[in-house]
Amino acid sequence: MKPALSAILLSTCLILPASSVMAQMQSDTQEVSSRLQKIDVKTGNGEEIQSGRTAVVHYTGWLHDPLAAKEHGQQFDSSRGRPPFSFVLGSGKVIKGWEQGVAGMKIGGKRTLIIPPELAYGSRGAGGGIIPPNAALIFDIELIDIR
Repeated sequence: MKPALSAILLSTCLILPASSVMAQMQSDTQEVSSRLQKIDVKTGNGEEIQSGRTAVVHYTGWLHDPLAAKEHGQQFDSSRGRPPFSFVLGSGKVIKGWEQGVAGMKIGGKRTLIIPPELAYGSRGAGGGIIPPNAALIFDIELIDIR
């Protein structure tokens, strides 16, 4: 085989699989960004919350902004400075990202949730425009008590 032809065939054999790998990596990256991300800032040492129990939490919510410090964009709500927020885990009274993200926390634990739009408010947004449609959200949550 001529050297030029074998070089072309060899480069084709290397480029096609590499482009397939790159396409798969891009697909995986998109998939990861569409799933709930849980980051334990501090693991609690108390009781673990279970479905059907009341979680008592303090939280702060931000719009997700990949260009902002720690990806925390505009803050839109916080329970700090007022009584903690309570909800029954598994009751469907909070967004799905909270249901999934708070599950497994222990009293005293602090967790950051990066919630994709489909597990937050989706295409409808919320708060009269404070949370725009299709917004990803970040919540810093501290589990204070379980009832």
